[in-house]
Amino acid sequence: MSGGIIESISSVYKRISHAAMRAGRDPSAVKLVAVTKTVSAASVREAVDAGVRLLGESRVQEARDKVSALAGDLPETVSWHMIGRLQSNKARLAVRLFDMIQSVDSLDIARRLDRYASEAGKVQRVLVQVKLGGGEARAGVSPERLSALLEGVGSLNNIVVEGLMTIPPLLETPEDARPYFRRLREIRDEAEAEGFRLPELSMGMSGDFEVAVEEGATIVRVGTAVFGRRNYG
Repeated sequence: MSGGIIESISSVYKRISHAAMRAGRDPSAVKLVAVTKTVSAASVREAVDAGVRLLGESRVQEARDKVSALAGDLPETVSWHMIGRLQSNKARLAVRLFDMIQSVDSLDIARRLDRYASEAGKVQRVLVQVKLGGGEARAGVSPERLSALLEGVGSLNNIVVEGLMTIPPLLETPEDARPYFRRLREIRDEAEAEGFRLPELSMGMSGDFEVAVEEGATIVRVGTAVFGRRNYG
């Protein structure tokens, strides 16, 4: 199994590199978050041994269990990213567990994170999730409300916004996701023109990360292409 994960990670990095070069970008500007949802602690350890340093979880409880199971086994350079929707009652634990929370979409959750980060004596790194396209279940702030949210979060002392994240609606082909990735980059550029600093763009998953890289992603969130297909029950 170890060989399979090593080969998969190598393949993903090569695909990232080729996509970046097609777009005239430096491949080293793109970071891989290996999504470990439903993946065993042993497989996570194998991925880290293969060079992965950013791990993504969408559920706080599952992250807590993995962090506990792997305590002392992972290098200090490994960082955990929260990539799923964050419930307000899990915010305190999320601050304890995650180096970055990619799914902030309201001032209420930002204020909670700020308060708990202050208690923990840390500055919590976050991304703001932007909702693009339809679908009631999709989390994220609307593009029209982004500036107000960024301004509100900017007044907090223990939370720092490093960029934007999006999850496109379910689409037929990777190419269908391109307009959504391009739009997030445009939204970021518009926000930076207003004075906000947003260097990170988290977009693209196993099925479409190459298109995302071509459109400017600095973080891709890849699970299946690293660990294989899983049963999400």
